[in-house]
Amino acid sequence: MSKLSTLVQSARLIAKEFVAPHADAVDKEARFPHEAIQALKDHKLLSAYVPVSLGGAGATLTELVDICEILGRECAATAMIFAMHQIQVITIVRHAFDNPWFRDYLQRLVTHQYLIASVTSEVGVGGEMRRSRCAVELNDTKFRLIKDATTISYGAQADDLLVTARRTPDAAGSDQSLILVSKADYTLEQKGGWNTMGMRGTCSPPFLMTATGDAEQIMSTAFGDMSAQTVVPVSHLLWGGCWLGCATAATNKARAFVRGQARANPGTVPPTALRLAELVSMLQSLRSSVQACLTEYEMLSAADDAADGPLSSIAYSLKMNNLKIDATQALPQIVIKALSICGILGYKNDNKFSMDRHMRDALSAAIMVGNDRILATNANLLLVLKDD
Repeated sequence: MSKLSTLVQSARLIAKEFVAPHADAVDKEARFPHEAIQALKDHKLLSAYVPVSLGGAGATLTELVDICEILGRECAATAMIFAMHQIQVITIVRHAFDNPWFRDYLQRLVTHQYLIASVTSEVGVGGEMRRSRCAVELNDTKFRLIKDATTISYGAQADDLLVTARRTPDAAGSDQSLILVSKADYTLEQKGGWNTMGMRGTCSPPFLMTATGDAEQIMSTAFGDMSAQTVVPVSHLLWGGCWLGCATAATNKARAFVRGQARANPGTVPPTALRLAELVSMLQSLRSSVQACLTEYEMLSAADDAADGPLSSIAYSLKMNNLKIDATQALPQIVIKALSICGILGYKNDNKFSMDRHMRDALSAAIMVGNDRILATNANLLLVLKDD
């Protein structure tokens, strides 16, 4: 049995036994999906991307996107938590693998299955990841950091945090470092609630974070480089897997509805079958877009010049930004089309064809790192992009 099939089979088992049975409760109660995350830990999927040399499974990004889709078919919030955690792990592996402290951390991650959350948002800059107000304060070999975050997804449930901050108190807002802070060395003061329309299980309220630690916990690579080469493209691809899961779940319900109509009237083609054909085409377009960008990213990131090659180019940034915009615009339309097929049964919440949770979760996609902000970034990039 291949490693790919082993990881995927584990994800399918978890989705069936630990995600699906609790998805409605996670949504209704806006609670953390404890059962699913514990199962992911038990199967060592939180360390799936860690290289084999350090005890991990050495998973590819493609495998992780597949797992996001599998989880997302049952609970988009669970899939998003898994995706956000993996973004942090991939960033560490790709940009701090040669650092002894971080190599040791990755080995401990395999053993203890730490859940890592990201802290990039901040009061005063909102969700603008490439700008910080807080700064690292160094005192010999120790650091201190205070960050007033507008949101930390699963912050209360995380074991460790990866935090962006200005490199020094005198540094510009865009001159950022990425710091790993451990559970024992930080405190979180919750400053608000998380009663949202969708993605309720991600549990993402605002927190005031105070942390201390050793200077070796600060990654040496500039965050701007990590953002362009890894954080942004990997985020959009893993999120794409989550969105595919949500879209596929809605499509599968619509397909089951149409098949039910066909069985009720043998020898006839239900009027909704035409709408289903359109829906499947929409889903395939979304899948093809994610897959094409995923294949290209895997190829480019494996190249010898990945650090200063196409991944750092303006054209590639535009392409990955456009993937996010296009996918997040397509997702709600797919769910709406599925709802139109199922009709009143899709609109009601008390049956197997309900689109309620899918619709609310789908609407979050354009808001997570708002599309308007990304379009504004693209507008600036296009002003300096040279013609092909």
